[in-house]
Amino acid sequence: MAQARSYPTIWKVSDDLWETIKLLLDKYDPPASTGRPREDRRPVLNAIIHRFRSGCQWNHLPREFGDDSKIHRIFQHWVKLGIFAKLWAELLTECDDLEQVQWDWQAADGWLGKARMGGDQIGPNPTDRAKNGTKKSLLTDGAGGPLSIVIAPANVNDHKLLEQTLASIVVARPKATRATPQHLCLDKGYDNEPSRQVVKEHQYKDHIRRIGEERLDQAGEKKHPARRYVVERTLAWLSKCRGLLIRYEKKSENYLAQLQFACALLWYRRLLRVEPASP
Repeated sequence: MAQARSYPTIWKVSDDLWETIKLLLDKYDPPASTGRPREDRRPVLNAIIHRFRSGCQWNHLPREFGDDSKIHRIFQHWVKLGIFAKLWAELLTECDDLEQVQWDWQAADGWLGKARMGGDQIGPNPTDRAKNGTKKSLLTDGAGGPLSIVIAPANVNDHKLLEQTLASIVVARPKATRATPQHLCLDKGYDNEPSRQVVKEHQYKDHIRRIGEERLDQAGEKKHPARRYVVERTLAWLSKCRGLLIRYEKKSENYLAQLQFACALLWYRRLLRVEPASP
């Protein structure tokens, strides 16, 4: 049996990833036709990755990336253009074309985090003595690949974000049919009628953990093995980035953009795992 390939943590944009990003920038943020030639944008992307992985302040970025004020200015410009969501959609689409997206089983869950600097979309964290916090609601495919993410104040219940989460998938979701149903796994925080109605409206088959027990068949066995762990694993991966685990951004759109960039990189790693076609 062939040993699975291992890939290092992404701290810098590789050559092939840069080619994908460069096409997006040329389309949505082209250089001016007059004036001085634009400086290379690749170090800016590397600085953003360093920022959300390390959690350092913008003005503490290593000098190798360039002027921190310029980096932050370019980053906010890209946030307004939606570059990071577009990159996420581009890489997800590429994976889908290679049949690497498991649409048949999906899972969603919420994730609480501190918001140290204040800002919008924050609220009292019920698990952290009512300190300021932000909630992230994530939807993944059957292998844990992120499909959508939304943020809200920490005191918003998970099930109240389900509709927005399912409606925010960054690509067009394949239509669920009788022959190719799509299942959605949720924990007991969604064990209520509003959540079941949302799941039904989005044409999923629900697998919601009942409060106090798993759903069992007539023989007392689980109808389907719980597949919620994939979203929890993805949240754990994202939590390894200190700038995502703890929100330092006052503007929620800046924080969301870094989450989107991290989600895009997870799909890029999946592309690296795809075996090349035999000649």
